[in-house]
Formats: sequence, C-alpha cells, structure tokens
Amino acid sequence: MKTKALFNWSSGKDSALALYKVLQDPNFEISCLLTSVNTQHQRVSMHGLRVDLLQAQAASIGIPLEIMYLPEMPTMEAYENVMKNTLTKLKEQGITLSIFGDIFLEDLRKYREEKLEIMGFKGLFPLWNIPTMSLIQEFIVLGFKTIVVCGNERYLDKSFVGRIIDQSFIDDLPEDVDVCGENGEFHTFTFDGPLFSKPLMFDKGEIVYRKYEKPATTATNTACDTDANNAYDFGFYYCDLLPL
Repeated sequence: MKTKALFNWSSGKDSALALYKVLQDPNFEISCLLTSVNTQHQRVSMHGLRVDLLQAQAASIGIPLEIMYLPEMPTMEAYENVMKNTLTKLKEQGITLSIFGDIFLEDLRKYREEKLEIMGFKGLFPLWNIPTMSLIQEFIVLGFKTIVVCGNERYLDKSFVGRIIDQSFIDDLPEDVDVCGENGEFHTFTFDGPLFSKPLMFDKGEIVYRKYEKPATTATNTACDTDANNAYDFGFYYCDLLPL
C-alpha cells in the first residue's frame, strides 16, 4: 500500500530534483504540492514568483497544488497556526508524510521533524547529505532548466539574478557560495525538465531590489530552502518573471 504524502514545493531546483526522485519510488503517492504564498503580493514566499507561474508549474507536473497563504512578515506563531490548520486538513485526507528538498541544514530539518511529529506526520528528505555539486550536475544532466529569481546581496551581486543555471553559472559563483544555494544565497524557478508535460513560458521582467527589516522572530518557510536566521540581514535582488 502506497504512503500518501504531501510535497513541500518551493518552485525551485531542489524541489524539482527531490520530487523527481520520489516519483521513481512506487512506495509513495504524492497527493499535493504545498507552497507558501505571500498574501499581500500573491507571490511565492522568498522566491518572489508570481502565483500564475506556480499554478502553471503544478498543471504541467500534473499534481494538485495546495497554497498556504501567509502575511508578508509572519511571526512564528502565525506561521505555525497556518501550518497546523493546513496539516490538519491534509491529514484528514489520509496524508501522513511530508517531503522536503532540504540538503544539509541540520537545524531546519530538526525544526521540521519536531513540528511534524506533534501533528502525527513523518518527514522525508530525498536529497539529504548528497554533495551539492553532485546534485546540481545531476539536475542539469537530467534536462532540468531553472532560472535564478532571487539573490541575496550578502553573497551575490545583481548580475547573477535572471541567469539560467548551467556550467557557466556554476563556474562564475564565488567560492563561498554553495552551488545549490542551500545557505539562502539564491532561489530559482524551474521551468522545464522530466517532471513537466510542457515547458513553462515566460518573459524576464525588471530586476528589483528589496531590503527587509529583520523582525524579532521569523517564521521558517516550510517549502523554502533558505537559512531563516540570515534571511533578513541583507537586501535581495528579484527578477520578475512574466507569464506568457
């Protein structure tokens, strides 16, 4: 009997590769993609991706999308209340497993597993502790295509935002930047590859800069691979993608 699972979908490359791997396993049934969206701006949290493109992703993948709406700067209490309500609803559908694309952030994994256990869920991390250079090379070889939609100025300048991740991009990264952006250096939008029935079409819009005031407490985005402790220390560059 297959285990019914939700997949925490960020819209980026790590989510895409983790989902691809899980779909090869006959023991799991992915019931939905769960993504948190900024209610005010109608964009994927941290990635800044328009909801229209998120919905197009899910349609091309062929898995129902579950959107978890959050305020722009949710407190930990607000975030956890929304997550509790969402998981309660999904548990009623027989879902008992929550899958993530995290790679090596120990504190984040511990947080996720502790909260899931309270709700009667287990966590699964298909990419856990795999070297990130191996993961990005596998991602490219499989035929996935992804574009950088958000860059943290602490690590990258504006020129990296809006670029497709290929060998040239990897070669240009500073030495202190993880090739998968696992420390929150950058975030991506995956628009083609073996998961998709057809590529997602878009135009690149303007690149904008935003700086956030660090709140006293921050919520950890369940579908995001950023380091929440550093997320608000620096400004971010966003490349606006316009659906076609």
